[in-house]
Amino acid sequence: MKSIVRIVSSARQLTPLYIGIIIGAVVTTATTLLTPFLIAQATQTVVDMTTGSREPAIMPLVWLAVILLGLMLANSVVTNITGYMGDQMSSRIRAILSHNYFHKLLRLPQRYYDSELTGTIISRLNRSITSISDFLQVFANGFFTTMLTVVVVLFVAAWHSPWLALLLIVIYPTFVYLTALTSRKWQVWERKKNQHYDIAGGRFAEVVGQLRVVKSFTTERTELDHFDQHYTDAVSLTKTQSRFWHAMDVARRGALDVVFFGVYLIIFVATAQGRFSIGSMVLLIQLIQIAKAPVTSMSYYVDTMQRAVTGSNEYFQVMDEADEPHNPLEAADVKAIEWVDRDPIVSYQDVSFGYDEDRLVLDGIDLDVHRGERIAFVGESGGGKTTLVNLLLGLYAPTSGTITVRGRSVTELPTRALRQQIGVVFQDATLFSGTVRDNLLYGDPNADEEALREAARRANALDFIERLPDGFDTEIGERGVKLSGGQKQRISVARAMLKDAPILVLDEATSALDTKAERQVQAGLEELMVGRTSLIIAHRLSTISAVDRIVTLINGRIDEVGSPAELAQTNGIYAQLLALQASDSAAGRKILRRFGIIQ
Repeated sequence: MKSIVRIVSSARQLTPLYIGIIIGAVVTTATTLLTPFLIAQATQTVVDMTTGSREPAIMPLVWLAVILLGLMLANSVVTNITGYMGDQMSSRIRAILSHNYFHKLLRLPQRYYDSELTGTIISRLNRSITSISDFLQVFANGFFTTMLTVVVVLFVAAWHSPWLALLLIVIYPTFVYLTALTSRKWQVWERKKNQHYDIAGGRFAEVVGQLRVVKSFTTERTELDHFDQHYTDAVSLTKTQSRFWHAMDVARRGALDVVFFGVYLIIFVATAQGRFSIGSMVLLIQLIQIAKAPVTSMSYYVDTMQRAVTGSNEYFQVMDEADEPHNPLEAADVKAIEWVDRDPIVSYQDVSFGYDEDRLVLDGIDLDVHRGERIAFVGESGGGKTTLVNLLLGLYAPTSGTITVRGRSVTELPTRALRQQIGVVFQDATLFSGTVRDNLLYGDPNADEEALREAARRANALDFIERLPDGFDTEIGERGVKLSGGQKQRISVARAMLKDAPILVLDEATSALDTKAERQVQAGLEELMVGRTSLIIAHRLSTISAVDRIVTLINGRIDEVGSPAELAQTNGIYAQLLALQASDSAAGRKILRRFGIIQ
């Protein structure tokens, strides 16, 4: 329950709704409980009239009926007003929790996403927030009112007979105790079911996002079978879970039936002995029925609450993850950053890094990148080239050593300030659903039409954009699926131009393109690199022939640094790759594949 209390306290702006719901519950309880008193009074009045102990008179009964009508109408109105506030609270809680969850995900470090499937993250969000908001809605629309009613019934029962109150008091702790015994095992099964749902949901999102790969390898049946297996396992767990729950519910409700038998027996016998009047008997029977309903429906409340507890625990597992240091949502004003405009603009100083504690990907990297310089990294696939870029962007912190940008340590800078200095064009041109314009404005939200067109022109993209059905306002589909690879990459180049960062990273920006598309994109990249410091990860040697320096990497360490002309004469990696590219031997092609130069 601590996590649910934490949920409610995290939405303090809803306090007026909380208060309104409490007031509504009190009024609803009052109108509900006054009704049996009026019916008991009317019953006793009729009995007195028929037995001759009171003069027959219609008006007292009419007034009792009018008051009863007023109470029923008031109950109907207040119940629905409270329900409306409960619905609003549930909806707004959902919005607040979703905002906080997304806000948290945007603050989490890259390492978190390395071990989580996208679909799993989405599945957890939907399930957790749905279970929490459902519980709060049930709580607002009925649970709180029910508990108030039970308390009042206990007081009235105690007024008439301490034995009645004692039996009623026994009911609730008995039920809660038996439910608590059930809950421990129930939540274990629920967590296991959620794991299956998360894995299935994560794989579902992966398959839908890469359906062309699935279809090309005709693995539809395999994917469907794996997906179905998780749901089959969840169904099996549900059978065991439900069988146990309902068996325990029989025990719980059986115990309650025995207690209520004692309650009714006391009322009937006491009335027959003259200790209770007929009116009192009618009153107590109605109140007991009112008190019995919430007890018998307690299973539903407990079930909803347990799902909310499980969901809120999962929710806070994510919320309690450590934030990315200096993340853009929490960092200080980037305008206050004092840059040191000296050379080198980027410096790696004895930098080592490993994704795992026992294996270094980079070891003792020392490299200075000077202002306006073009540097290319060459090495085997998995040799640390992309890791150098990830560290520069602050996606990971070095295991040891220091990286500086414009004289400031990357680990000490607010990431917004750091990443504003760096433009990136990735191998996979990641675009978002929406229009061409929306994706270009990602580089500069304030760019006007002229700036958009100029960036598109320089990126060699304007011609094809103008040929699209709606030009810049053409919808391009999820991840730009309606565009070719070359078109997407040229838009990503134009986007980087709009960002206009002084440092540029090209992470294998043309390696996935055919020759024609590569020439078009390369022309845009040449425009983009003008006046910028560029770090280039390139598999195709032709794309780096004009750089200032090449850095070759072997097993995470720098092997050689020099101009293309210098390294072509050293018999090092670069020279060997140039020679192999000109040959046609099977061994040579194997080595070129290791370096990603050919597929």
